[in-house]
Amino acid sequence: MVHSDLPPGEKWRQFELKAAGLRDFARLPRDAPLNPFDLARFANLFVVDIKRIKGLSGQSRELLLGSASEEWSGGACSRPLPDGRRIVILNPNHGSARTNATLMEEICHVFLGHKPNRLAVIADEGRVQTLARDYRKLDEEAAYAIGAAALVPFAALRRAVLEGKSAVDVARHFRVSRDLIEYRLKVTRLWRTYKLAQLEQNVPRT
Repeated sequence: MVHSDLPPGEKWRQFELKAAGLRDFARLPRDAPLNPFDLARFANLFVVDIKRIKGLSGQSRELLLGSASEEWSGGACSRPLPDGRRIVILNPNHGSARTNATLMEEICHVFLGHKPNRLAVIADEGRVQTLARDYRKLDEEAAYAIGAAALVPFAALRRAVLEGKSAVDVARHFRVSRDLIEYRLKVTRLWRTYKLAQLEQNVPRT
């Protein structure tokens, strides 16, 4: 990878290099969207949605998929299965764009060697109070940042910005949310360039 394909800031360059390694591992063409579900099997992850988990009470299931649905996206079980795989539980109520980011974050935790979190349901008189995660804050930042960079590489994002493409267009191409695109624009310091490019796109042609 050439230096110009890396964002400013040493931390973000290191994140980008690790993300590029994941994309190389997946053998993706330069600007192709990454499918985290294809990559998950290489990370030895068994991906399920919570609807397929037996033994969860109807009341808990209703809460997790109802009023508490927006409070969690997914998590990995702290103990592996007998075959060595780790279970990643995803929230089926979230759209594919959000699910892609969630799964990519969990994949990055594995590739980075982070200790997997416990997806803990804390109950109080039949009510689920919280879903506990116990990755360190720095691990969380790294996993999310590298996952986002693998989904939306800096070089491709910069090209899209210079071509005047909107965040919505870029999000659609990479199958992620607009929020994730805007996050990438900001942490890679492309936000100002993007806003100026969008203003130019909206200037009436004479």
